[in-house]
Amino acid sequence: MAQFSSTARETKKQAAIDYAAIAKSSKFQQLVQKKKAFILPWSIFFFVFYFLLPIMTSYSKVLNTPAIGAITWAWVFAFAQFLMTWALCILYTKKSVEFDKVVDEIKQDANGGNRP
Repeated sequence: MAQFSSTARETKKQAAIDYAAIAKSSKFQQLVQKKKAFILPWSIFFFVFYFLLPIMTSYSKVLNTPAIGAITWAWVFAFAQFLMTWALCILYTKKSVEFDKVVDEIKQDANGGNRP
């Protein structure tokens, strides 16, 4: 019974939050802009880098030339895609800490200065 009442209080507390006001707030708008400014260019870079390998191997012979011994540039490029994926994941993980801080501030403002 005690668990039900605390769940009911949390539901009422969530219902009291004005999500439309949060979406219109300057902090939220800045957060959305910062995320777009970060995610969009890196996503474009990722897709261009990713699709460049099949396009270049299909329509040119550039990647068929040896890079190191018998290893061609196609293999080097393919391995670089793994490195690029890991690098982007690490980069986003570090950047998301900043985004999470802003989200916590927005939540705190929505709760009237109380911690969520």
